[in-house]
Amino acid sequence: MSYNRGVGRETIEAKRKRAIEVLDRLETEMPQVRIQLDYHTPLQLLVAVILSAQCTDKRVNLVTPALFQRFPDARAYAAVKPEEVEPYIQTCGLYRAKAKNLVAAAKALVAEHGGEVPRSREALEKLPGVGRKTAGVVCIHLGGDAAFPVDTHVKRLAGRLGFTTQSHPDKVERELQALVPQERWMKGHQLLVWHGRRTCFARSPACQRCVVADLCPKRGVRAPRARPTDAPRARP
Repeated sequence: MSYNRGVGRETIEAKRKRAIEVLDRLETEMPQVRIQLDYHTPLQLLVAVILSAQCTDKRVNLVTPALFQRFPDARAYAAVKPEEVEPYIQTCGLYRAKAKNLVAAAKALVAEHGGEVPRSREALEKLPGVGRKTAGVVCIHLGGDAAFPVDTHVKRLAGRLGFTTQSHPDKVERELQALVPQERWMKGHQLLVWHGRRTCFARSPACQRCVVADLCPKRGVRAPRARPTDAPRARP
């Protein structure tokens, strides 16, 4: 399938086919794709995703072993003050706010869900510090509500690929859900995240080695400036 640059005239059916082809190629390129946060329990997943806001997964994975050992369940978090959580996560961005949210979310889990993490996106979004994206990520990895969570990478790629002109994450998610079969939402989310981290960077995307370059209108991507040596030489 070769992409027609006239994306403005693209039918919804053609866009769906192109979206599926993009995911097919990315999956072939990155068959090992998975969430890069380390966790063993639903609560550990929730905590790690909360900590990953404005922080790299690598950094989160460095702090969570000691954190998870000290706080093995929701009741352990709920029994302390945020100041007791802070030393374990202080190398993560916004650690004071995150510590406060972890304790508050744990108290809500104990009071309303028996200390267990709910699989409902609506219920998750009611927890302190849990937004729609975080709730969506937790849901898809726990086998809960279907979702196509939109983080900064997914939002950027969806725009560049011409899958949406929306800027609000909720609207971007709805448009992606309309293009991609529901059974591929989880993998599709992760594939776009990995592609955004590895190739389609926010600045200077590596289009020359992108496996979906011929399917992408590159919306918002500036063409590289020609270097002086690239200019044609004048004939004598």
